Amino acid sequence: MNIDRMEFMAWMERIMERFDILMELARGAKNQHTGIDGEELLDNQDILQMLKISARSLQRYRSSGKLPYYTISGKIYYKLSDVHQFVRESFTSSMPKKQKATSD
Repeated sequence: MNIDRMEFMAWMERIMERFDILMELARGAKNQHTGIDGEELLDNQDILQMLKISARSLQRYRSSGKLPYYTISGKIYYKLSDVHQFVRESFTSSMPKKQKATSD
């Protein structure tokens, strides 16, 4: 089978156009976040990666009420603002107070 240069270039252009369409679809899907009341919702995987914790730790935070969550169609979601609040409350380190030097 012998293809001339013009036919080859036409095929390549069509292929590249389809790649461009797929890229746009992928970007749209990536930017389409689940939200409620104008606020982004994160799922378990998002939280596990964001906080670098285990699934068991995340379950413990839910069960203890430290991290509020919402169940939508059987899937668990977290409001981004709730996660930020949880991080502020749970992971702030208190600086040890300097002790006064006593002279003997």
